[in-house]
Amino acid sequence: MLIEMTKFSIVTHRNSMIGTRTRVEDSCESGLCPICIADCPVFCEVSKAALRGRETLYPLREYFGDSTAGTPKDFGVSFSDFQIQFEVRGAQGIEEDMDKTIFPNVDITSKWGNITQKVPIVIAGLGSTYVAKRNWEGLAMGSALAGCSLTIGENVCGMDSNSTFEQAGKYPRVIDTEDMKFRVNTFREFWDGEHGDIIVQRNVEDTRLGVFEYVTSKLEVVSLEEKFGQGAKAIGGEVRLSSLERAQLLASRGYLVIPDPFDETVVEQWKAGLIPDFERHSRVGITSTDDFLENLDKLREMGAKNIFIKTGAYRPAATAWIIRLGVEGKVDGMTFDGAGGGTGMSPVTMMNEGSIPTVYLHALVVGCLDMIKRKAPNAKIPSIAIAGGLSNETHMVKAFAMGAPYTTTIAMARAPITAAMKGKYVHHAIENGNVTSAMLRALGFEKLKTPESLTLEEAFVCADELKRKFPGKEIPASAIAVYTYFGNRLATGLKQLLAGIRKFKINYLDRKDVACLSQRAFDVCRKWNLGIDRQEELDFEAVKDQIFSGHY
Repeated sequence: MLIEMTKFSIVTHRNSMIGTRTRVEDSCESGLCPICIADCPVFCEVSKAALRGRETLYPLREYFGDSTAGTPKDFGVSFSDFQIQFEVRGAQGIEEDMDKTIFPNVDITSKWGNITQKVPIVIAGLGSTYVAKRNWEGLAMGSALAGCSLTIGENVCGMDSNSTFEQAGKYPRVIDTEDMKFRVNTFREFWDGEHGDIIVQRNVEDTRLGVFEYVTSKLEVVSLEEKFGQGAKAIGGEVRLSSLERAQLLASRGYLVIPDPFDETVVEQWKAGLIPDFERHSRVGITSTDDFLENLDKLREMGAKNIFIKTGAYRPAATAWIIRLGVEGKVDGMTFDGAGGGTGMSPVTMMNEGSIPTVYLHALVVGCLDMIKRKAPNAKIPSIAIAGGLSNETHMVKAFAMGAPYTTTIAMARAPITAAMKGKYVHHAIENGNVTSAMLRALGFEKLKTPESLTLEEAFVCADELKRKFPGKEIPASAIAVYTYFGNRLATGLKQLLAGIRKFKINYLDRKDVACLSQRAFDVCRKWNLGIDRQEELDFEAVKDQIFSGHY
């Protein structure tokens, strides 16, 4: 969407998220051409909205369930505005022996709450959206194999057509569900019982349906996460429903379904093919400080060993309130998700124009926690996970350093979904003889293989390793892909960067391990007193000490 940024204006002419563009490139900030003509064959955002209405609030509907979405907007500062600082002296977290200070010996294990993780990643709440369900085997098995945690997101029980409910008071309560059991058990199939865990999240609808009571009593889930809104940015989770029967089922379970699937006119329009699908929406939550803290006690009574909070990038005062709740309630971990991506049904305008971007949010969270530690040095600070566009090891190291000592985990959703989807796609191409020369070239086999001779073990660098480790067990290609992304690429990249910093345990990272490259980044850090210097000022006094102490 963003094609030009100047000091004074942002010029836009294309929105690939909803499939619109302008006839000419020098369009106005309104998204309209300077001269709008009556017989224009091109659909800009206004003209498409004139035909498709509310549909244009969301990413392209034809890709729903098979895509994720993220804003292309430049928020003014990102992790690229920080530079990692390498060291050439000594080593922390390991014996200073050159035969031992090698990058494979870096310890990147971490704690997410009370959960030990081989790699410091948690897959953030992936709930009832089709893109999560269709790729669940890869996500669940891959994260279990990598030794990190996975969160089952909102509305899974309520969206399961095969769930069984009983009426208990005002709302039905879930007593059995096919999808939730499948999701929990799929993770546990390759879980070593020690590293990572399956976490179940709930929103307003899940609370009414008794999801936590069900998973703790029937599925022995001990890690639970409370969610503050944010399912589709600030307004709760949303999905598309492709049948009238499903729309009516979910409406009968208390969900907001648009248009009303029980309205006779709507039913007639559906049968006539005038309605392509229905939207299912969740409610925004309403709670108070006292209600929330009392609720945490109930979760512990259910047997929860890990209690987490997941929240979006709400305005600073609201974010501070949620931080306060987490610390006062002694939760084990908190995830803060910056603008602006989603798993396919977040309003495009919200992804582009709402919420706090990730770096600003991370600085806010860390600054608030510093304030709490100054006010109450003995306060228990939860493990912090940051999310919002992080996808490689440099993002991770910068986030850990910037958030030291609180940030122990990186939360991801879109990136592992991409890994799972691509793994499945390549496997199908190999099986069906659809490997292309371009695919061979991308994988580095152009001069070594022909398209029809490429095998799964050749395409997936970790396939043979997992086959040997789990003889006789079938591991889906999508799971191999997620494992390879987490346990091979990101884990190795992290170890290399940490070895370059000469810190051989990830918890040794601190805020002096990064420096600000831009004035905007420095201003953000200075506002929250993070103590992160500009690159040109970092170590300045130490530089003078080194130079003036020399014997020349």
